[in-house]
Amino acid sequence: MRETVTPSVLPTPAAGPRKRVQDAAPERAVGQQVPHPAGLAVLQRTAGNAAVTRWLQRQENPEAREDAQRHAADPTVHGEWGTFRAMMARAGFPDDVTDIAWQLILGGIAEQGQLNDDAMAKFSERQKQRDHRASNSWYQELVKLVGDYLAIDTPTLALWSGGRAVSDYARAKGHTPLEASPFGGVVDKLTLTSDWMLKTPMWNVLSKAFVSRARGPVHIFLRAYNPDSVLIAQEVPQLRVVMALNPAVQLIWHPVYAAADGKLMEVTKNLELASDAAYPSRDKCVQVLYDYLRLIHDPANAHSQLAYEGMSARLAANGIPQ
Repeated sequence: MRETVTPSVLPTPAAGPRKRVQDAAPERAVGQQVPHPAGLAVLQRTAGNAAVTRWLQRQENPEAREDAQRHAADPTVHGEWGTFRAMMARAGFPDDVTDIAWQLILGGIAEQGQLNDDAMAKFSERQKQRDHRASNSWYQELVKLVGDYLAIDTPTLALWSGGRAVSDYARAKGHTPLEASPFGGVVDKLTLTSDWMLKTPMWNVLSKAFVSRARGPVHIFLRAYNPDSVLIAQEVPQLRVVMALNPAVQLIWHPVYAAADGKLMEVTKNLELASDAAYPSRDKCVQVLYDYLRLIHDPANAHSQLAYEGMSARLAANGIPQ
């Protein structure tokens, strides 16, 4: 659901990492990463004894992803450390939170490869695979650390599906998506790793924590519908748990269509495009969106072609003629 943005200019390495982070970096010996005692102390304090054990295991694991292992062992050598530190400072994060969050992010990336392999080997059901990948304890500890920094600065939070432009659209309408929260806004601007499968579970963990903080209406902007998406399979079910405990949390659905000029609009029940069209249920929202794509969509409109093709494939798979 979340898409990372690669900086157009490579970040400048930090001129001088803070001493406590430098002390936390392990010393190297020939052919092996030798843990500095202070580094293990940081891991033990922030992520527990199991994290220390996994750190040591990674040093002896030839199958570990080399770059991820190196960055987890010494977080300050990652090319985006300076960028992360600067953005966190501008967002108002304490230095200690910045240092620990960075170690947990890179530790999670180093751990994720094995979890991904295990998920595919142990489970055939997609959601069980997703749940296993999201069991990364480094990412779980990250959420505990930054949970309060997932707060929103608008009355309502937003969820979306169908491309990053939908997130920007929701934000422009006065709602806050995860990537516009203080911590989400920082991580969203980083690459972290070229393997998106190593960082997607982090976003899934952050997303679950984000929706758990809903205290009022949640606006969901749907440009494309996929029942297996993180939005439908994870975020909405989590919201329904929150709704059972807090009646003030309600789901408000918006079917979104990109017009020929690329401008995002919403589909009314009369299959017209308007600046706002809200529905109280997912089914009605999807019905209106699909009806518009089936009956009104112009095949020459490249901006909505992916949504149209996705809808067509889904209907065909369910034996529904168009």
